[in-house]
Amino acid sequence: MKINRIIYKELANEIGKPFISILIGPRQVGKTFLMHQLEKECRQKGIKTRFHNLEDPDDLRLFSGNEEQLIRQLKNMDTQLLFIDEFHYLKNATRIFKVLYDSKMKVKIFASGSSSMEVHRHLKESLTGRFRLSIIHPLFGKELRQSPDYSFDEFLRFGGLPGLIHEQNAADKMALLKNVLQTYLLKDIKALIKEENIRSFNNLLYSLAQNQGHVVSVAALARDVGLSEPAIKHHLELMAQTYVCFPIDSYSRNLANELKKVKKYYLYDTGIRNCILNDYSALNKRPDKGAIIESFVALAVIKQLKANMEVKFWRTRQGDEVDFILLKNRIPVPVEVKYQIPAPVVPDGMRKFLQKYPDAPFALVFSKDALGEVECCGRPVRFLKWQEAEEIDYLRSVE
Repeated sequence: MKINRIIYKELANEIGKPFISILIGPRQVGKTFLMHQLEKECRQKGIKTRFHNLEDPDDLRLFSGNEEQLIRQLKNMDTQLLFIDEFHYLKNATRIFKVLYDSKMKVKIFASGSSSMEVHRHLKESLTGRFRLSIIHPLFGKELRQSPDYSFDEFLRFGGLPGLIHEQNAADKMALLKNVLQTYLLKDIKALIKEENIRSFNNLLYSLAQNQGHVVSVAALARDVGLSEPAIKHHLELMAQTYVCFPIDSYSRNLANELKKVKKYYLYDTGIRNCILNDYSALNKRPDKGAIIESFVALAVIKQLKANMEVKFWRTRQGDEVDFILLKNRIPVPVEVKYQIPAPVVPDGMRKFLQKYPDAPFALVFSKDALGEVECCGRPVRFLKWQEAEEIDYLRSVE
């Protein structure tokens, strides 16, 4: 079945805009599908399009010539809108994009890619002011609710990769996730690190999956995995640049007792995390159910961040902590995630945060049940269901 993606409307609004539209994100999150949807809409509007997948050797060969030849070919094809899938395979991609953008042809370009290490460097060097970047994530739970077979527990077990909606049983879903993980390691990572470091990279992935939601340092990861701290930093940067792992920094306003050199790390999809751990147990049977729910909320927030928003966490040397601090225009909103709480009681760490940061306008607690609202330190603390994390309207009142 077809899932209507929330981001599609934003992308469709870019069709008539001159800048280069770049879709970036991990493998199998639906970038190609979105591009084909956009092309279909363009054709229906009478816009002349061409679609090229650079994993196809013939298409790659077309774009491997010099810029003058390409411009000449495109002129002969009478193209108004050009779709280029997997453009990271093209060494001179951004140079070609710049020539097309600056040419009299005024060809609109949509391009997608999975690996962004080189992409980001070239974008900054060659395409300043000429492109707009959209990060494509796995499906939201609220997108998957379009399927009659949707269940929240299944979503937490297998995640939101779009291809899963075509798989009928658990074994096929697990096989798809394993294939995606192996493809990432064999294609993206193998191309970026030395062969002998692949096993260590696998160990790091496992350690991150196991410690998801915990506060960790590079030094601790280095001891756990058996690599040097510079190697760990390099691997973590690779995962961030391929949108497979999201680091979350600690929140601090230079208060001496707040931690600054530690982070939390969240793998981009709960299904991929479960695949790394080889554990697809139902939520109520898992010892790490708290980490699963916290990961769900973290990823729900990350998918919705706008240019004026950030997500961090808070912890002091005395052990006071808040799971997340959502920032909009630098105004902090503390967020706690609980598996289940019997009554609307404000967590101690949240109370301490509200005392220290009087500019926090309210606080949020996500749990299994919505429990209303109470007051703490003169401000409201709202108790919402986990799934409500996917509607970032809870920050609408923050100016």
